[in-house]
Amino acid sequence: MFVPQLEPVAGSLALSALVAALPLATVLTLLGAARVRAPRAGLAGLAVAGLVAWGAYDMPLGQTLSGAAQGALFGLFPILWIVVNALWVYRMTVRTDHFDVLRRSFGRLSDDPRVQALVIAFCFGALLEALAGFGAPVAICSVMLVALGFDPVRAAVVALVANTAPVAFGAMGTPVVTLAQVTELPLDTVAAVVGRQTPLLALLVPLLLVALVDGRRGLRETWRPALACGLAFAVAQFAAANYLSAQLADIGAALAGAAALAATPSTRRPATEQVRAAVLTGAHDADVDRVDPRPEVLRAYAPYALIVAVFSIAQLGPVKELLDRATQRFDWPFLDAASAEGQRLGANVFALPLLATGGTLVLLAGLGTARVLRVPPRAALGEWLATVRELRAAIVTVTSVLALAYVMNLSGQAATIGHFVAAAGGGLAFLSPVLGWFGVAVTGSDTSANALFGGLQVTAARESGLPPELLAAAGSSGGVLGKMISPQNLTIACAAVGLTGREGDLLRKVLPWSLGLLLVMCLIVLAQSTPVLGWMLP
Repeated sequence: MFVPQLEPVAGSLALSALVAALPLATVLTLLGAARVRAPRAGLAGLAVAGLVAWGAYDMPLGQTLSGAAQGALFGLFPILWIVVNALWVYRMTVRTDHFDVLRRSFGRLSDDPRVQALVIAFCFGALLEALAGFGAPVAICSVMLVALGFDPVRAAVVALVANTAPVAFGAMGTPVVTLAQVTELPLDTVAAVVGRQTPLLALLVPLLLVALVDGRRGLRETWRPALACGLAFAVAQFAAANYLSAQLADIGAALAGAAALAATPSTRRPATEQVRAAVLTGAHDADVDRVDPRPEVLRAYAPYALIVAVFSIAQLGPVKELLDRATQRFDWPFLDAASAEGQRLGANVFALPLLATGGTLVLLAGLGTARVLRVPPRAALGEWLATVRELRAAIVTVTSVLALAYVMNLSGQAATIGHFVAAAGGGLAFLSPVLGWFGVAVTGSDTSANALFGGLQVTAARESGLPPELLAAAGSSGGVLGKMISPQNLTIACAAVGLTGREGDLLRKVLPWSLGLLLVMCLIVLAQSTPVLGWMLP
């Protein structure tokens, strides 16, 4: 059995932490400073992690490679299995033009551009984040806003800022699922704590969006629908994350927010010409005025209804037990590792949830979607294969980053860094969201940041006497605020609205809001670590 040392370098915790940080420094430097593409940066970081584990921590080469292989497999299944199938459902709606039907349905809710920003960027963007993630909400929502007549810069800024509250539960809960796996904390516990942090952001973001669209006048005239939308989103996200399913948190929240907007009387109040002239600086696409037949509108909503139905049925006691029976558990070959305290790690046994996993459930919903949208089997298969090709770079990135995280956790590198960081004591609660924010700002992914820093956060929490689930969740919740300033998202936004080369302009506009909301999250987590808001934790 391999038992890692906490101070393998010259018997010094500080020097050992410096060496243990080399894999993270490699990834972040290559991504941030050298602008190396994410797949190459991930593979380079994995190589450095392996060398540190083998050379400095004396982890046997066979166990190092075995741990990396397990991390890569977890990246493929269930993580990428969820992402591929979710994006496949979205691609089928685009193929059949039902995505455009859905867009027009949302656009007809109100002619007020401030409300349209809430419907499209916040609610529909959250729905896209729930199903696809990985930059899709920013690209699609910014293009839709431009089609309605929004200035390209304003459309991009609104889409970027809106893509915050749903990120932690994006791609059918992928970030929190990853966080639970790398920290060995129960998924229900991690999701519950995140579900008691990010909903507080959801109360603020809609109000911020109407202010971004139309300044103080927008806030003064449309605060009611904005508040109703944010409150409904927050309540639904909290309820799903704590009592239903983390995978359904964003879908339920997006639908609840849209329903609250539709039910608010002032939502349908026509916007004045003064407002429209001030906000809409371009000509809107005539396509948005087209009225679709009711059966086609119902078909456009069907994929999301199917996903909700499938996941809801899967949570029923007898069904859940039946799905769990298909889970395969076995000793992972060539791996026999323990913690620094000598306790055998859960990673020695690998669980393969063939049916009781979000990806398989989305696949079932996707098969139903293909039938409802009348996509022939051959075409549906072609779209699935095209999805895999589209995600090939993300596949390499996610598998390499998960492999890196597993090697760092199993070899003791994450534990060394965690013990060193624990010297911050109570200040960790305030700094924990900053670490997640920095990770997402550089990697562009809450999933990747959770994989990189999740184990570190838990170790530091235990050493400093803080609840490990609080700091693990705080990193993910703080990470969502780094999404809007990540180079990947900025590039996607600029390319979508024809502003290529102006990423710096967008960064200057969204950075203050990213930092301001990050400060709010830091204060929330700090208060949750004390009796002030400690009662909020499960």
